Amino acid sequence: MNNEELFKLVNDIIQKDIKLFIEADGGRIKLKKVEDGIVYVELAGTCSGCTGAAMTLRFGVEHVLKSKLDDVKSVELVN
Repeated sequence: MNNEELFKLVNDIIQKDIKLFIEADGGRIKLKKVEDGIVYVELAGTCSGCTGAAMTLRFGVEHVLKSKLDDVKSVELVN
């Protein structure tokens, strides 16, 4: 699967399955890019600078994406 196709699929999952949970705590998530199976997201709002952001990223966002898309290798935080 190419980067553009994976970007669209990842974005759909973020919008449908992840965004509401992030926003429930006052945070925001934005998909920045997908490159070679690595998903790059920006966390903002209360997530920005939060000590739990790394946990949210690994055990929330990354877990959901990897469970739904075999092509996702990891999720990285960008500013």
